[in-house]
Amino acid sequence: MKTTVKTEKGQEVVKVSPLPKRAKRTYLAMDKDKEVIGYVIPVFRAHDVVRGLMEAQEEEVSEEGINYVAMRNLFVREASEATKVKVVKKTRTTRIRESADRVDLSKTMDEWVEFRKKMNIDSLTHPPEFIVKPRGQSVWEGKTLTLHCTVAGWPKPKIAYKNNVLIDAKAHPEKYTAESNYNMHSLEIKCDFIDTAEYRISALNVKGEASSVATVVVKGFSHEHGVTFETTILDKFEVAFGTEGETLSLGCTVIVYPTVKNYQPEVVWYRDVPLKDSKWVHTHWSGERATLTLVHLNKEDEGIYTMRINTKSGFDTYSAYVFVRATAEVEGLPVAPLDVCCHDANKDYVVVTWKQPAVEGSSSILGYYIDRCEVGTHHWAQCNDVPVNYARFPVTGLVEGRSYVFRVRALNKAGVSRPSRVSEAVVAMDPSDRARLQGPSAPWTGMIKFTEEDPTGIVPGEPTDVVVTEATKSYVVLAWKPPVQRGHEGVMYYIEKCISGTDTWQRVNTGMPVKSPRFALFDLAEGKSYSFRVRCCNSTGVSEASETTREITVGDILLPSAPGNPVATRNTDTSVVVSWGSSKNVKHLVGYYIECSEVGTDMWMPCNNKPVKQTFVCHGLNTGTNYVFRVKAVNAAGYSHSSPDSEAVVVQAAVVPGKPTGVTLLEAVKDYMVLGWTAPAKNGGADIRGYFVDYRTVKGDVVGKWHEMNHQAAENLKENILYQFQVRAMNMAGVSKASLPSAALECKEWTITVPVPVGLHALEVRETSVVILWEPPVFNGRTPVNGYYMDMKEASAGEEGWKAVHEKVNEVKYMKVTGLKAGTSYVFRVRAQNLAGVGKHSAVLGPVLAQTRPTKEMYVDVDDDGVISLVFECSEMSQGSEFIWSKNYQAIAENSGVTIVTEGSSRAIFTNPSLEDLGTFSCVVTNTDGMSSSFSLTEKLNRLLDISHDKKFPVPFNNEMAIELLEKGRVRFWTQVEKCTSGCQVEYVFNDAILNKGEKYSMNFDQSTGIIEMFMDSLEVTDEGTFTFDLVDGKAKGTTSLVLIGDFRELQKKSEFEREEWVRKQPHFVDYLDFTVTAECNVLLRCKIGNVKPETEIIWSKDNIEIAEDDEDAKKIEREHGELTFNIGKWVIKQEKEKESTKSEGKMRPTEDVPSPPRPKISKSDMGIYDVFLKDERGRDRSTFSLRDEYQAVMNELFRVINSSSEIQVLSTEHGIVLYSTVTHYHEDLRVGWLHDAKIAASERVKAGVTGEQLWLQINEPTEKDKGKYTMDIFDGKDGVKRVFDLTGQWEEAFEEFQRLAAAIAERRARVVGGLPDVVAIQEGKSLNLTGNVWGEPVPEVSWIKNDKELVCDERYQLKFEHGKFASIAIAAVTTADSGKYALLVKNKYGTEAGEFTVSVYNPDEEENKEEKG
Repeated sequence: MKTTVKTEKGQEVVKVSPLPKRAKRTYLAMDKDKEVIGYVIPVFRAHDVVRGLMEAQEEEVSEEGINYVAMRNLFVREASEATKVKVVKKTRTTRIRESADRVDLSKTMDEWVEFRKKMNIDSLTHPPEFIVKPRGQSVWEGKTLTLHCTVAGWPKPKIAYKNNVLIDAKAHPEKYTAESNYNMHSLEIKCDFIDTAEYRISALNVKGEASSVATVVVKGFSHEHGVTFETTILDKFEVAFGTEGETLSLGCTVIVYPTVKNYQPEVVWYRDVPLKDSKWVHTHWSGERATLTLVHLNKEDEGIYTMRINTKSGFDTYSAYVFVRATAEVEGLPVAPLDVCCHDANKDYVVVTWKQPAVEGSSSILGYYIDRCEVGTHHWAQCNDVPVNYARFPVTGLVEGRSYVFRVRALNKAGVSRPSRVSEAVVAMDPSDRARLQGPSAPWTGMIKFTEEDPTGIVPGEPTDVVVTEATKSYVVLAWKPPVQRGHEGVMYYIEKCISGTDTWQRVNTGMPVKSPRFALFDLAEGKSYSFRVRCCNSTGVSEASETTREITVGDILLPSAPGNPVATRNTDTSVVVSWGSSKNVKHLVGYYIECSEVGTDMWMPCNNKPVKQTFVCHGLNTGTNYVFRVKAVNAAGYSHSSPDSEAVVVQAAVVPGKPTGVTLLEAVKDYMVLGWTAPAKNGGADIRGYFVDYRTVKGDVVGKWHEMNHQAAENLKENILYQFQVRAMNMAGVSKASLPSAALECKEWTITVPVPVGLHALEVRETSVVILWEPPVFNGRTPVNGYYMDMKEASAGEEGWKAVHEKVNEVKYMKVTGLKAGTSYVFRVRAQNLAGVGKHSAVLGPVLAQTRPTKEMYVDVDDDGVISLVFECSEMSQGSEFIWSKNYQAIAENSGVTIVTEGSSRAIFTNPSLEDLGTFSCVVTNTDGMSSSFSLTEKLNRLLDISHDKKFPVPFNNEMAIELLEKGRVRFWTQVEKCTSGCQVEYVFNDAILNKGEKYSMNFDQSTGIIEMFMDSLEVTDEGTFTFDLVDGKAKGTTSLVLIGDFRELQKKSEFEREEWVRKQPHFVDYLDFTVTAECNVLLRCKIGNVKPETEIIWSKDNIEIAEDDEDAKKIEREHGELTFNIGKWVIKQEKEKESTKSEGKMRPTEDVPSPPRPKISKSDMGIYDVFLKDERGRDRSTFSLRDEYQAVMNELFRVINSSSEIQVLSTEHGIVLYSTVTHYHEDLRVGWLHDAKIAASERVKAGVTGEQLWLQINEPTEKDKGKYTMDIFDGKDGVKRVFDLTGQWEEAFEEFQRLAAAIAERRARVVGGLPDVVAIQEGKSLNLTGNVWGEPVPEVSWIKNDKELVCDERYQLKFEHGKFASIAIAAVTTADSGKYALLVKNKYGTEAGEFTVSVYNPDEEENKEEKG
């Protein structure tokens, strides 16, 4: 290596230094998360680089690559010898010799290239191959097995083991040991029973992948020795209470039978998840007793603890709740927060979350402080200066690679709480690095990236996917993805913000860029909206900005709503079960806190110090004390308002239920019987959990002892033996007294064909009626039951007193019996029916006393908000009583649209009443003596819906409808609404008939003032009745009416008198202004006038603008015999006549020659309000017609006249055949369609259109396929007309005419008839003269084109057209630029044609040079 330096004397000295030894570099391809994904091979630039790389590779060569290296070295020596060059003076003889040897040298080089290809490393590599595959094995549990395999491949393959998941032997050295030596691989497994699986061994290198499978079967202990273990748990731990800071132990004695030497069951403790020994939790198993010790209790330790004993034969569990009482250092302070956790850790950033405490202290919590401590030190640093309200906080400023723990303190007006329990340690590092360190090592993917080193560095690209992950009142958190282009060094980030409505971007972290792709911004203005973007930076520079985030408004996250009403139910002498309704529309719910208070005090105590999410059992209460409960929800934003207080409940154990009744036989077989009974009337304040059945034998008058039976079906009985049965009910409080013994029942197989109903019971007992319900038979007979019959009698009557309640079969399982005598007792029985007939009667129900209890009947209510509900009140409720609702005496489904609300009384609220809600609704109160009631919701529902709608959406009227007489004897009905929307609609009704605007009635509704009016010109005898205005404003409705009966005659006389007086005194309109359409499609406005004089002024106006005599519209006004006419389309009448005369002169002109249609006789521009005024010294009158409102009616009448079109006619032209029809007048709103077997689609060959009043279909170049029927449909949106034409009958004549006209036109078409060659070859510098002969009548237009561009006559191109037949082009001295494609283009009105030819200009000298070179 040469370097030039200067000495002290200024002389330059050249020094030769040895080549520096290059450091070994690691060419690793990195992904965007700094993970190695392959190798990078730099581009080879010179032989010295090759030689240096080879030397570095020789140092790392392995045994299997020796042959490859030897051949490579041989190749380098030969390459070196081949590149030696001897410099000599080349003479002509030498050059000839070298030319002769060049072929030999080329051959040598080809051989060298082939040899080099053979020596390429890609030729030596090959994919993995299993030489020895692993084999499946069976092993005893607890033993060790080893899977062996031998794998060949180059490069050396990486090996991975899987059994459903990837096995990481390094992460679990106690379980697995993996070895690899000389292509032989082994995996040693310490086997448990769960290790039975298929193990897959995968080998991977750059050339491919291979895998093999081996099955491992682990045999368990119990299966081999045939031992079945039974476990019994004794000395169980009860519900425990502890205080923060104390140590608490839980334990149980466990007996495992039979006893097996050295066998030890697995004991697992749970609190939501399995617990492991740690600083806070210690477990111990002494061989008989399992113990769990909780060191330094904290609120996090509260919850249900479960001990599970696992044996080879199964498992047994026991659970109990542990409460941890929280304490504050000073009275009034809040207790410490709980469950501090770390999330989303990165290089310098972590999110800390926690849960709010149950006790806020003497005042509400104002916020929280977060502290951090570096692992290994004892220095705690506060992370936030201002308390945060949100239970989630991003901590920044961490040092990469260090571990931290966190704690949280709560603050209220009294001070700061104790710190929470510290979190688990978290490392500040990139998530990808953490995953790589914690996760199993995957085999090398074999991906290689080829790149060229860039010593100057790379400016990173912009970050992507910038989003706002959190936005609260205190802070905003941004997250993004690192750029793909970032070079080999790390990148950091700058964050910029912009206030909404401005274009100014402000850098947030100017002093210190962040390393993590996360950032938290504080001190943002509440209520303002911001946008954010991110830039990358490294030592080379700063990137472009990322895409901008959407605008984010800084504000608080909503607190949860208050929970629903809590319900407290007795449980034990010291506990109560509390349930509540969930909070509505709450986000990120953490749970609920329950508080209790003794009745009469205002001191609330927490029942739980850790949030719960479901029904909760509150323990530790005082027996016999009255308590009320309330619940509050909590999420990350804070606490909700407390729920309403529950009803007071006395803490005492639930009462045992009453005894069951009516034990009957349902089915009998040879050795078992099926029993049925009625549930107890009182459940003791708790749900019935089950029943116990006892039985005894009966032999004559001797009965045996009672024996317990655990099945509803009495099994293993003896045939033809009599048995008696009794039943006891059980709830959480205990077992009830036994029912009365059943009758003696014989155990023998029934041959009954019709089964017996069971479970009869009575509801809604009144003085004259009762409702009887029953259950269907448990088993069908020969066929299914299809109905029931009921019998009844007075209780004092004999068997002959039974009588049928009804004649027709009853298909439902209930019946209301009426016609009872007050104070009389009755008994009832039911029989089932199937296809075989009517069966035996059921057990007798009763006696039932016909007596009305002092209770209110169920009633229907529609509140002020229009909500329909059924209400039932009960004054005899006891502790634990509940309202049970049903529809048609069946349980109401959850999605039935009925909501039950109980607050003193019980309501069944209809969410969306409809016909599906028709039926009988009933309600029963439990733990009472049959308090119940029902309500039949039938035809009354429609009336209830109307009442509900009126209450939900009332339309307020300022006054009811009124009537007044106007001049001319006109009558005005009017009212005014207080307010309405622009969509409000009014319906005018007379005696249930809807009135429409017309000659007799005129209506007006001014929505701006709310005044509704209806006018009648006069009152007739038929107008006596009720007039009504019905309003509909969205969902709102309103009605107002006026009854004209009785005083109608007097009002009618006054109206007639006023009319006669007005007619006698002044000019007036006999017929008011209206419209008519004539047969010529003229739209006329007409009216009749009376009692006018010559001096009476008649004034027309449109839209309140008077039509003067010199206006164009004045010519449209005519007066004849007291009739005034305004012809809207009069100005086009002259044009119409001209067209008619043109048509009468001959055939229709071709469609191309027909002028565009004139302006329509009426259009939307004519819309407006037309007025006619009559006035003189006697008085005045006015008539108005609104063409704006009546425009559609006018158009409908106009279309009715237009649709009288002529029949379809046929016309032949030189282009094809035209079918056309003529209408009286064509309007743009008419829709015309043509059909030929199907709808005709528009194309170049078939076209449809309108010219003037002609509707036509043009068929160009017709063929035989165009024969057939054609249909023309004219439709105006309401009515239409159809015309049909069969072209087949006139096809021959029309087609011959078309061919004649086409031939005549073809002879006249412009064309090039000769004179032009196909190719012209001309020498450069010569003159070119060409003449073409053209023909056409009329004489065609001529133009010349070169390479698709038109030529212009100038000094270079001489273009001439002589005698209308000869077109010539002349170029004086052609050049090579004149070569190209030329065309003579001729055109007249009958056609166009082009004569094309090619001009090629050549140079003779250039041609000779080419021949010499060849």
